[in-house]
Amino acid sequence: MKLGYARVNTEESTLALQIDALRAAGVDRIYEDNGVSGSAVIKPAYDEMVRSAHAGDEIVVWRLDRLSRSLSTLMIELQLFGRRQLEFRSLSEEIETVRPTGQMFFHMVDAFVRFERDVMAERSIAALAAPAGTTRQRGRPPTISDEQWSTARKLMAAEPPLSIAGAAKLLGVSRQAVHKRLKAEAS
Repeated sequence: MKLGYARVNTEESTLALQIDALRAAGVDRIYEDNGVSGSAVIKPAYDEMVRSAHAGDEIVVWRLDRLSRSLSTLMIELQLFGRRQLEFRSLSEEIETVRPTGQMFFHMVDAFVRFERDVMAERSIAALAAPAGTTRQRGRPPTISDEQWSTARKLMAAEPPLSIAGAAKLLGVSRQAVHKRLKAEAS
């Protein structure tokens, strides 16, 4: 059975072009997500289509970006299809997994995605293993400079003492930032 999937981002957009193309391709049933972003985690009609698909069924989309906005997410979806023995076809790009050449194409793309992920992981490990001071500081920079902190600390120690809320207001930061600096100073 051929199952079609159509999606548009906004309620104002129309699915007509996609639906016409899917019908012309001989799709038996079309699932529609209207007003759903391609990067959305939950796509109700898409999820329903995948749940109702059986081994040997073919998932058909008008364009690849209807299925996913990123290559890595697309490959994850296609791997899911492969595990469930579902075929895939994108009409605009003329890409499919029905024939051996289409399957080979997706295996090659998947290999590149894995290669990119492995290279990024190696870079992260190398950055963490680098000697201190040779890499840039990770994490968010402090919100209170040392000079500001010195002034605020003197005012909080003076008589009458400046409250933490007062110091935060004076520095233009949150009370939590002042508490964090006090805690760092105490340790």
